[in-house]
Amino acid sequence: MNFLQSVFLGLVQGITEFLPVSSSGHLMIFEQLMHFEGDIEFFNVFLHVGTLFAIMIGMQRDIVKLFKAFVAMAKDCFYNIRLFMKIGSSEKEPHYRRIISNNYRKLVLIIIIATIPTAIIGHVLNSFVGGGSYSMIMVGIGMLISGVLMMVVSRVKPRGKLPRDIGLSGTLLTGVAQGMAVLPGISRSGAVITCGILLGFSTRLSIRFSYLLSIPAVIGALILELSRISTEGTVTIAFIGCCAAGAFTAMIVGLMVIHAMMHMVGRRGIGAFSLYCFVIGFAVILLSYLI
Repeated sequence: MNFLQSVFLGLVQGITEFLPVSSSGHLMIFEQLMHFEGDIEFFNVFLHVGTLFAIMIGMQRDIVKLFKAFVAMAKDCFYNIRLFMKIGSSEKEPHYRRIISNNYRKLVLIIIIATIPTAIIGHVLNSFVGGGSYSMIMVGIGMLISGVLMMVVSRVKPRGKLPRDIGLSGTLLTGVAQGMAVLPGISRSGAVITCGILLGFSTRLSIRFSYLLSIPAVIGALILELSRISTEGTVTIAFIGCCAAGAFTAMIVGLMVIHAMMHMVGRRGIGAFSLYCFVIGFAVILLSYLI
């Protein structure tokens, strides 16, 4: 692996991570075509760290508001508990604070609840993915599935709902959809954006929701990947330099793609990506029989 290859793969990761086209599928395709030499899992961890930083920078305003909402929710929970214990059996009716009082607080709750099925499904499917994640046919099929989902949702009319309008069933469904994206070729962002639109969010809010919901999922996946990696005898200073170059490229390109998705695609919809997934999906399946 050389410097140019790492930068190119960082470019691929930065673009595809934030588009509904499966970044893992694209990385697998290009890494096989380029006959990647080196610790591929270690390198991919660096790429995901790069795009995680892109999310943290690109969505910093929302992240700060979510953090403040989480802290306020925790304070109100402790206040209500202390009030309950203080009053005890008193006949005086306590004035409890409302925990979910705005959209950001509700969004915090949605992210927490949706992450639970994502983690469970990711763990269950992990052994299956581990045995087939390098199958080009599986990647192609996954991309075709993503294409179908986006084609269907592109015909759905947004209803302008906000996070406060989403119930438990919709939240769990979104978490399940994100968890299924562990399968190669199925786009995580595409699955969550699809769920967001079906739940009534605008396309732009669905995109924002997808990026914010990805943060705990990506952090969890990184921890899992790091726990499995064995780098003994495979990591050199030159390889670390290539990993850093790939991560930096993924971060910079990712920031630009986030901006484009929020402003351009947020207004025009995601229908065009369904066609892309169909073309690439069929091409990958065909290619799998030729190489």
